[in-house]
Amino acid sequence: MKFPKVFKRVVTAVCALALAVGVAGCGGGGEKEQFINIATGGTAGTYYPIGGAIAEVLNKNGMNASAQSTGASVANINMLKDKQVELAIVQNDITYYAVNGEEMFKEGGKVENLNGIASLYPETCQFVVREDSGIKNITDLKGKRVAVGAAGSGAEANARQILEAYGITYDDISEQFLSFAEGSYALKDGTVDAAFVTAGYPTASVQDIASQNKIRLLPVGDEQIKKLAEKYPFYTKTTVPAGTYQGFDQEVQTVSVMAILVANDKIDAALGEKLTKAIFDNLDKIAAAHSAGKSISKATALEGMDFIKMNEGATKVLK
Repeated sequence: MKFPKVFKRVVTAVCALALAVGVAGCGGGGEKEQFINIATGGTAGTYYPIGGAIAEVLNKNGMNASAQSTGASVANINMLKDKQVELAIVQNDITYYAVNGEEMFKEGGKVENLNGIASLYPETCQFVVREDSGIKNITDLKGKRVAVGAAGSGAEANARQILEAYGITYDDISEQFLSFAEGSYALKDGTVDAAFVTAGYPTASVQDIASQNKIRLLPVGDEQIKKLAEKYPFYTKTTVPAGTYQGFDQEVQTVSVMAILVANDKIDAALGEKLTKAIFDNLDKIAAAHSAGKSISKATALEGMDFIKMNEGATKVLK
């Protein structure tokens, strides 16, 4: 039977497409290529540039990765749970809540499919005010308008817990549930009196405020740090060096949690080993993306990870 030329061309095109898809879906050794989607955070925070740098490193080491802006820690855990992403940068305190079914994960229960890859860098809790506000201590926030972070976010939980250590609840302030970027705009505009962020310093949103207004970071006292550490074991004492932000030359004591890299069970041991090795062999490239990357080290890569099951391949690289 003789087929029309148009039919022949269609069949040829379909076969070519099928062949191309078959080739694209296979890596070396006939293994199927896996896309690695990395959940980061808002564009004004630290997760976004760090996550983008990790994706670039993975791509240059034979993997297929992309980073996306998200609502940060809590959103990232839920995306891992629902298998919308394979990797995410998350605060270790929020991961603890997810693994144990506490705080914002109490209603939904424990998240079972999380595996630790590595601890990255400290995320510093920062209450920021304008110098002309007259606010010098966290106790001065009573009766003030405070941007505490996006509703249900990791930063918001930190703000609430630190205020609690001072005996302050949301009944004592006018809380504003604003993201990093929204809080910085509001502080610049004078529509809030203080803004809170949890991020590696220097933080882009705080730098943005300091570029237009003189700022002050509010210290967290020794007594309050002790209270926090007793109730919430993820907090560590941190000192923000003088000169970290333009026009503010005071050393400030506060607390930090850790930013950690978490995967779900779509990342097996072999891929976990491959991606972890790529990251820690290219720390200079990640540090070039954001100064927080300079704190990432193999020597501290297992700190703050005791509560979570580790990816076996990642552990092999880091031990």
